[in-house]
Amino acid sequence: MLRLGQRVCIVADSFEQNLTVGDYGYIIAYDRNADNAFDYVVRIPRINRNVYVPAADIELEETLLRQEAERIEREALIDFALATKNGELFRRVMNGESGEESKQDGGKDVQSQQDFIRQINLKAWI
Repeated sequence: MLRLGQRVCIVADSFEQNLTVGDYGYIIAYDRNADNAFDYVVRIPRINRNVYVPAADIELEETLLRQEAERIEREALIDFALATKNGELFRRVMNGESGEESKQDGGKDVQSQQDFIRQINLKAWI
């Protein structure tokens, strides 16, 4: 639950209240009525009014900024991998793997060809 006075951004307008998506506002009250679909009362300074909004229509400004920074970082890594023709970095960024995961996978023992064939034969009999 968001705190009173927190700055939020409008990310959707699910009840078509003519909210300006992308605008910011401040939480000024909770709507605790169980029969109501709205969760918060938000003050939007740009349009100079208070609106009832569900929790799905608003997002914290810090969260949106963090997501945007991660997206820009990912795009920069992809551009760098393509410019330097670094296939490993490109696959790691595109698959969403972190550096520790790939190091852990490299520590596994490699099976010999005979062991692999034995495993396949055992599975085929079952």
